[in-house]
Amino acid sequence: MKTMIKNTRRKYIIGVLTAALCLSSCSDSINIDPQDKLNNKQVYNNIYDADAAIVGIYGKFMQLAEKHVLLNELRADLASPTENATRFIKELSEHSVSDDNPYANPREFYELINLCNDALKNFEIMKNEKTMSSGEYNERYSDIGCLRSWLYLQLGIHYGNVPYVTEPIENVDDIKDLKEDAKLSFNDLLSDLIEFVEEELPYTDPYSNSSSLVIDVDGYNTAKFFINKKCLLGDLYLWQGNYLKAASNYKEVMSTADGAADINDRYDIYRIRANFPNQVTLAVGYLRYREQDINSLINSNDDGWRSMFSRERDELWNTEWIWSLPFDASFAPRNPFIDIFSPSGSYLIKPSQAAIDYWDDQKQLNGFSYDARGKKFTYNMINDQPVIMKYLYNYLGENQLPIDMFETGGNWFLYRAAKLHLRFAEAANRDGQQRIADALLNVGIQSEYTTGAVDVTNEEKTDLPFPYDFDARQGDFPYYRGDWHRNDGIRRRAYVERAPIIGDPLISLEDNIIMESALELAYEGNRWEDLLRIALRRNDPTFLADKIYNKLSKDGNPNAGSVRTKLMNPDNWYLPFNWK
Repeated sequence: MKTMIKNTRRKYIIGVLTAALCLSSCSDSINIDPQDKLNNKQVYNNIYDADAAIVGIYGKFMQLAEKHVLLNELRADLASPTENATRFIKELSEHSVSDDNPYANPREFYELINLCNDALKNFEIMKNEKTMSSGEYNERYSDIGCLRSWLYLQLGIHYGNVPYVTEPIENVDDIKDLKEDAKLSFNDLLSDLIEFVEEELPYTDPYSNSSSLVIDVDGYNTAKFFINKKCLLGDLYLWQGNYLKAASNYKEVMSTADGAADINDRYDIYRIRANFPNQVTLAVGYLRYREQDINSLINSNDDGWRSMFSRERDELWNTEWIWSLPFDASFAPRNPFIDIFSPSGSYLIKPSQAAIDYWDDQKQLNGFSYDARGKKFTYNMINDQPVIMKYLYNYLGENQLPIDMFETGGNWFLYRAAKLHLRFAEAANRDGQQRIADALLNVGIQSEYTTGAVDVTNEEKTDLPFPYDFDARQGDFPYYRGDWHRNDGIRRRAYVERAPIIGDPLISLEDNIIMESALELAYEGNRWEDLLRIALRRNDPTFLADKIYNKLSKDGNPNAGSVRTKLMNPDNWYLPFNWK
C-alpha cells in the first residue's frame, strides 16, 4: 500500500506542476478547483491534502505566464508588436490601455492570492490540530506565503496602489469594490511584504530534499518548481532601497553550494563560468583555434549559451536555473509562448529595433561587432522577420519549421544565476561596493582581484565581511581552490568586451548593469520592472520615458512623442485598476 501511494504521488506531483490538477491515492481522488472562488469541498485532512493544495496553486499560477511576460516586456523597450498583434498588445506597448484590455485586468492575480490565503489559513489549522508536523508546516506555509508576496510585488509594480488582502474571502470580486483609501501605496506594500516574509514566515530555505514535494522523476527535479524565498526577499529589499539586506539575501543564494562535497557543484552552481575548450558550457564560445571563424560559434540545444534555454534539466542546467516551471504538451495549461513568438503560430511579438541595436552596439572579444546573445541566440531572422527564440528551441528545428506541431512543451523562465548576479551587483553598487559589482558584471572576481603583486597572500579574494566576501584564489603550491575561482563575470561568459565606466562611477555602473540585464535577460519578464525601479530610485522620469520613446521611434510609431510626454508623469507609469 505504501509503495502504491508513493508511486502514485510521484506521478501526481509532476502532472499537477505541469498543470494536471489532480491527486489519486489508494482510497480517494482529490480535485483542485482552479477557479476564482474558494472550493468549499476542499479538505485539509493530512499532508497529502496540503501537497495537493500547493501543487494546485502552482498549476493555477502557470496560467499567469503569458500575462507576466507581456506586461514586463511590451511595456518596456525590448519587445514590439508585430503586424499580427491584437489592439490589446499594441495598447500595452503604447501605454494606452483601454478598459477592456484583458492583460491589464488584475483579477487573475487576486484569484491566486485568494487561493493562497485559503491554503495559509488551512495550514495553520492543520498545524494546530497536529495533522501536519511543525517542519511540514514551516516549509509549506513559507512557500505559499512567498508566492503570495511575489504576486503582490507584481501587482505593485504594474498598478502602484493596490488592495492588500491577507484573509480568504468568499467572492474575489468583492475586491474591486474596495475604496481607494483601502489600497496600499507601493512603498507601504513593500514594507508590509518585507515584514511578512522576514517576521511571519518560519522558513526561508528551499524545500528540503526529504520533502514529499521534492522528487526526481521523468527528467524533472521538482525542487526548482518552487519560488526561491531569499531571491524574493532580496528583490523586495532592492526595491525598498535597503541595499545591504538585498545583497545579503542574494549572496546566500549565490553561495548555495559553498562547501559542497561535489567539487563541480561547489565551484559551478550559480557561479557564472565562461567557455572552456572541449567542455560543454552555458557560455558564448567558438571552437578552439577557430575563434575568428564566424561559423564556429557553439550553437546547439546541448552546448553553448543558447543551451540554457533548451537543454534537459541536467547538472549543467542546475548551475544556472533557480526557478523555472515546465509546460507539458500532455497537460493544461498550454504553453502560451509558442503561439506568441513563433512564425508558425500567431507571431504577435518581436524584438524591437531598439533591442536589436543594443546587441549590435556590443563588441565580442574576437572583434566581431555584435553580441552573439542577440542575433545568434535570443532572436533569429526567419523569412526576413526577427523572431524571439528563447522559448522556441525545442519546438523549431534547424530549418526553422516545427519539429512536431503537437510537441508544444517548454518552460516559463523565472529566475536564474545571471539575474541573481545582476541584482546583487545592482545592490552592491548602491552599497558602495563598486569594484565587486563591476567584477561580477565584467571579468569575474579572480581577474579583478589579481594585481600581479609579489606577495600574493591577499590576491584573488576580496577580504571583506559578508555579503562581500568572495574567495577566488587558485594555487598549486600548496594546492588551493576558493569557492569562487571559476567565476568569470557575465560579460566574459558572453564573450563581449568590458563595459566602460564613464563619468560618475555609481551612475555609470548602474547604467551598465541595467543595460546588461537587457542584453542577457531579454524576454524573460524582467525589463519593465528594471526600468521602473531605476526611474523611481533616481526620481528621474526621463530614464524610463526616453527608453520607451526610443523603442517606439525606431519602430516608426507616430505616437512616440506623445507616449514620452505621458510617461514624464510618474502617475502614468501604472496600469489602471480595471477589474473585469
